[in-house]
Amino acid sequence: MKTARLEAFSDGVIAVIITVMVLELKVPHVGTVEALLTVVPSLSVYALSFAVVAIMWVNHHQFLDHARRASAALLWANNLLLFCMSLIPFVTAYLGENCHAPLAVAVYGAVMTLTSTAFLILQKVLARQDPNDPKRQLEFRRLDHKAITAIVGYAASIFLAHFSVYASFALFILFPLLYFWPERRTASSADKLSRPPSQ
Repeated sequence: MKTARLEAFSDGVIAVIITVMVLELKVPHVGTVEALLTVVPSLSVYALSFAVVAIMWVNHHQFLDHARRASAALLWANNLLLFCMSLIPFVTAYLGENCHAPLAVAVYGAVMTLTSTAFLILQKVLARQDPNDPKRQLEFRRLDHKAITAIVGYAASIFLAHFSVYASFALFILFPLLYFWPERRTASSADKLSRPPSQ
């Protein structure tokens, strides 16, 4: 089975996830600065969740672009990831309404932990499709390290939420930021592997 239908289905689900998050935003009914400030927490959490979903979509697109086939393992790993991602709009709205509540912060961290774990599982399934490609295996190893770091960090945010919600928020912001920069290093390292030793 080819991956085109898998990609189309995934893109549709992710588009719905983003749409639901947008629809959860509440517009102030009064045109004052004070009224606008009341929605800043919701907007901030939405921006954070949008960044996470966008990063996952970009990586997901790059992964499937190199997938050999849409095996049963890949289909179910992808479904698991989409299920976890589909919970993001709920926890985004919940945290936006209760940004100082330890439980809301912990629940958000729990969903991000599950989603990062599901993404790691998807990476493992895809890595098994290219066991003899050293360039791809190096790339997947680097991505695995990032995914595991995110899982540990998001899991830590669950426990930190009961002591300091600000520490948990710091982790929520940190991990999306880390995904913009290490990818370049991965790409450059892969390029070096593909070049002749003389270059």
